[in-house]
Amino acid sequence: MSGGQVIVTTTAGSEAVARELAAGVVAARLGACAQLVPITSVYRWEGEVRTDAEWRVEIKTAADRVEALTAHLSAVHPYDLPEIVVTPIVGGSADYLTWVDAESG
Repeated sequence: MSGGQVIVTTTAGSEAVARELAAGVVAARLGACAQLVPITSVYRWEGEVRTDAEWRVEIKTAADRVEALTAHLSAVHPYDLPEIVVTPIVGGSADYLTWVDAESG
C-alpha cells in the first residue's frame, strides 16, 4: 500500500497485552497512535464456537507502514493467528492525517 492513511486493527486477550502491543507499535514509529477498546468476540476456533472478552487495538498509521506494522504484530503477538485487518481512511481532518503520517514514519 502506498499513499494515504489506514487503521490497522488487532485484538488481545487482556488489557495488559493490548497496552503492550499499542506501546510497542507507537515506540517503533509504526503507528501514530492506538486506541484500546474492550469487546466481546464470538468466533469459531478449532471446530467450536467460542465467546471471549478481548481488547481491540486500533492503530492509525500511514499506508506505507502497513507491511512493517503487520510484520511487527505477527512477530510479537501472543495469539497463534492474530487478527490483523487494514481499513483505509477515506477522509478526515487534514491536520490530523498529516500528523498521522509524520508520527508513523
